[in-house]
Amino acid sequence: MLKTIQIIALLQGCFVLFVLFVKRKDYKKTTFGLLFGGLISVLFFILGDDEYNLFVKGADFILFDSSFFVTFLFLFFRYYKNGKQKFDKRDYLFFLPNIVYFIIEGLEMLMSGENIIIQSFEVLIEWTYAIYLMLIVYSVITTKKKHWVVYFAIPIVIFFAFSSLNDILSTFGFFEISLLNDKNFNTYLLLIIAFLFYFITFKLLTKENQILPKKDSDKYKNSSLNPKLIEQYKTEIVSAMQIDKMYLSNKLSIQEVSKKLNIPRQYISEVLNMHMNTNFQDFINQYRVEEFIHRLKNDQNNHYTLLAIATDVGFSSKSSFNATFKKIKGLTPTQFKKTLIKTNE
Repeated sequence: MLKTIQIIALLQGCFVLFVLFVKRKDYKKTTFGLLFGGLISVLFFILGDDEYNLFVKGADFILFDSSFFVTFLFLFFRYYKNGKQKFDKRDYLFFLPNIVYFIIEGLEMLMSGENIIIQSFEVLIEWTYAIYLMLIVYSVITTKKKHWVVYFAIPIVIFFAFSSLNDILSTFGFFEISLLNDKNFNTYLLLIIAFLFYFITFKLLTKENQILPKKDSDKYKNSSLNPKLIEQYKTEIVSAMQIDKMYLSNKLSIQEVSKKLNIPRQYISEVLNMHMNTNFQDFINQYRVEEFIHRLKNDQNNHYTLLAIATDVGFSSKSSFNATFKKIKGLTPTQFKKTLIKTNE
């Protein structure tokens, strides 16, 4: 049964890799490479798991270790958040713990018995990966981009935290958690995380908002905008929202903003897409959601329904409001209101 699940996970993962590879020219190279590398490392781990190796029973394929995936995932979030298009050579140093770990594993295969120095290095490496995982969680919590990342990052972080917890406990002389040493528990948990990761990856590939940042569009290649104008337009566009609150109009269009600010429509689109990493609709909806929350917190609006407040801040329908709010905040408006009430109790 387990081998069947492993084979299904491998086939599913290969399919996702194929879809990503076909569309590779659409994405920024760095984030694409890191996600692709992370997916491959998961496939290798499923393929060559020490306890349930698909092809060679009891084989110890050290290069198929899960630690590679932790590093790839950490770097993916690092570049996804900072938006850099070129990989910094200094970031190769983050793979140093992987190299040290593989050297240690190789030495353990050659040596008989336990060695306190090697064990100390192993614990150090485990803590390094724990730090990577904590930084991933921090990145997910603090990023303002696409909160769907929570749905696959957090479960994966939990899995790898569990997988290394016993090693850390035993180092400090504490009793290990027997459940976490169970072969079936660890293997099935990995497969669940793998399926979750592949499912969300593929689902996002079929939607407009992709899992990976798109390459800069060629339509702005011959733009005449200079850095000074870009900053000027950014300031004016933000001011139109923060001060003039143009987003309160539920019929607001990019043409209306263009006319109001006397900025060509294509320049507004270029500034938002290329220099503010957003699009017009997402840009104004962000302000509408924040305005909604501001009014929701005001006791004077307690007698209004959620939809009434939403309509008043610029949303044209209940469905678009609910979908937009959940996309930005990760909760439905009703769920958000309940958490607000609990906080104020």
